[in-house]
Amino acid sequence: MAKIPTMRVDKLLSSMGYGSRKEMARMAGAGGIQLDGADLTDVSARIALTPDLPQRMEIDGQALDPLAGLVILMNKPLGMTCSHKEEGGLVYDLLPVRWRGRDPAISTIGRLDKQTSGLLLLTDDGELLHRVISPRRQVSKTYLASLARPLSGTEAEIFASGTLMLEAETKPLAPAVLEVISPLEARLTITEGRYHQVRRMFAAVGNHVEALHRESLGALSLPQDLAPGSWKLLTAAEIAQIFEPAPAG
Repeated sequence: MAKIPTMRVDKLLSSMGYGSRKEMARMAGAGGIQLDGADLTDVSARIALTPDLPQRMEIDGQALDPLAGLVILMNKPLGMTCSHKEEGGLVYDLLPVRWRGRDPAISTIGRLDKQTSGLLLLTDDGELLHRVISPRRQVSKTYLASLARPLSGTEAEIFASGTLMLEAETKPLAPAVLEVISPLEARLTITEGRYHQVRRMFAAVGNHVEALHRESLGALSLPQDLAPGSWKLLTAAEIAQIFEPAPAG
């Protein structure tokens, strides 16, 4: 049976972005930290990091934030970037402000460019992040693309061939699956994550992507009721869906 890790209360709360260790001590002295309904005053005490801790501990009357290892599914809106440093709106601005101080830090799992919307994952679990983006895993990514010009009818065969070469690259793309929805709209499933890959694929066949929306990763789909700019925490079962094949059709 795996041993449950423990951590000092002040170190735990500081690593979760609540403030410095001194600030945690002051908060505890003022009755701002409760565990199992009772005030917790000794922040030097070690506490077991059990999965139910966020339900048992309150900070200033609010449930404790999720422990390290969280995975966030966000419906990324247009106009926001997947960066910590660029100017303008950042996807991290949509999360609680104190989460910027978490250690380990929360990062996006891959990126969607500023003009691409849809399913975006964020996590502080470095091992999971690398599993998802590893080329060996071949996690499928499905996008809905709106196009500037009507499809010619040859795109599906070209994308599935495994021979399509993008400009300035020397290795052909892995086979991809194209589903035609209308003359100006298509759904594309890829297993790689090259720079602006979907846009460049359509450019390679003489078209231009006007709008791009990511619908799914593996078998994990963006919930229809999750509004742009909204997010949710994933369960272990939902995380497992990332590594399952995308549903056919």
